[in-house]
Amino acid sequence: MSETGTNVSVEAIQAQAARFRDDFAGVREQIQRVVVGHAEVIEGVLICLFTGGHALLEGVPGIGKTLLIRTLSKALSLEFGRIQFTPDLMPADITGTTVVAESAGDAGRIVREFRFQPGPIFAQIVLADEINRATPKTQSALLEAMQERSVTVAGVSHALPRPFFVMATQNPIEQEGTYPLPEAQLDRFFFKLSVGYSTRSDLAAILDRTTTGDEPTVTPVLDAQAIVEHQRLVRRVAIAPHVQDYAVRMVLATHPQGAFATPTVNQYVRVGASPRAAQALVLGAKCRALLDGRPSVAVEDIRAISLPSLRHRLILNFEGEAEGVTTDRVVENIVATMPLEAN
Repeated sequence: MSETGTNVSVEAIQAQAARFRDDFAGVREQIQRVVVGHAEVIEGVLICLFTGGHALLEGVPGIGKTLLIRTLSKALSLEFGRIQFTPDLMPADITGTTVVAESAGDAGRIVREFRFQPGPIFAQIVLADEINRATPKTQSALLEAMQERSVTVAGVSHALPRPFFVMATQNPIEQEGTYPLPEAQLDRFFFKLSVGYSTRSDLAAILDRTTTGDEPTVTPVLDAQAIVEHQRLVRRVAIAPHVQDYAVRMVLATHPQGAFATPTVNQYVRVGASPRAAQALVLGAKCRALLDGRPSVAVEDIRAISLPSLRHRLILNFEGEAEGVTTDRVVENIVATMPLEAN
């Protein structure tokens, strides 16, 4: 752990790290009482929570994306807000609006004043359900909230509560009635997690839990103050210069025609990842190291979270789209070919 600028003892930091691992395991256990399987997705969502990022879950309907998020909200003592995205949803339906309020004044006069009425975005944990069913104009209402943790309405900025965590679900964009998320919107998601189909044994367990009349209960195990403290602890995990440079080179390798770009990137990628990708790689790796009980980040931590950190931040060119190349394939190529040390 890094102790720069603090007088915290090593023993105190170790105790904080132990509490973090216990709380992480406790929240995961509560989720797994309801959600069967999807262990990697659950871990990815929790890493987003404890690094202060936002999560985007993609998968076909009916595989448990919304259930996972609702269950997480029940396991946390946080204010929960849900926004069901539809084509007719307007930005003010998300952020809130200014309304005229009437009150009784002196001598029985009616006093009218403008008051801000907060929208559902003013919660600590927000479910943006089927986010790609709303128009790009409405999707953009989340941009300021996700990046700056504030909302501006009628020229007045309103701070959002802390912690503030957006979890969005989307169906594959090939389906009718959906709108691809703008690049700026995608870049604000810390991780993009792909939720696949259940296995044979998982599907059997789902039926046992949902068709017998026995509904599992979820108990809140973590509050806002503890989450904020854990988020601060994650940022204090040490990272060696050569490991940080590995993350930097990973991001630079996504830039076509750049010094570290692979032939696959040069052939199929039009736009590479932004600095937010490097932040996601480093913070996610710090959280992973902390979970593993290690005081510093390893290169393997960077590699392990490369897919959810980078897959949504790459834009393929025409050739890549035409040949059916996926951004996952590009990221996997970068991981497979990236040397541990810079040349």
